[in-house]
Amino acid sequence: MDGIGLPDMTISNESLPERTADIDPLGWHASAQRIDSPNQDSRPEGESIRLIVIHNISLPPGVFDGDAVIQLFTNRLDWDAHPYFSAIRGLRVSAHFFIRRDGTLIQCVPCSLRAWHAGESCWQGRSRCNDFSIGIELEGTDDQPFTEAQYATLTPLIRSLERAYPIEAVVGHSDIAPGRKTDPGLCFDWQRLGVREA
Repeated sequence: MDGIGLPDMTISNESLPERTADIDPLGWHASAQRIDSPNQDSRPEGESIRLIVIHNISLPPGVFDGDAVIQLFTNRLDWDAHPYFSAIRGLRVSAHFFIRRDGTLIQCVPCSLRAWHAGESCWQGRSRCNDFSIGIELEGTDDQPFTEAQYATLTPLIRSLERAYPIEAVVGHSDIAPGRKTDPGLCFDWQRLGVREA
């Protein structure tokens, strides 16, 4: 795998999709700009992808269109570049997908591997949601509406993932980490997706 010194990882056959027009057998989306994150590892043997988790992120909070989110996901963020960054110094996180305000789709981790997006989490009695989920980060905040361009990218992305994997639900980070997380927030319009099963 190309990228920035990514370790060897085992890919379980259960996490490989059926070949679709949009997603290749390793889980790379054909329309996404690929920026590899080193913050990934193998899913547990025999684990299938059953959950999509919607998040929001902006760095610093409320600042859009910069490079800080991608720098965070690739462990290249200058911790001294903004006072807020000292609160997250050393954080190692990633998501499979990142959707910018203008609708640009970036993929940092192939779906067949585990991204580090959910943290301590639980869904339908199962902990460690990273093991069986795909994380999608929207550039945004809890208290600002997301853009038309973001929904125009997110909705077909979810449909592609549903065709490729046995997805059972699309949830917010707040649904799997209540009390700890609030994203994607009240401004996220779930009706635009036509799905929601917490």
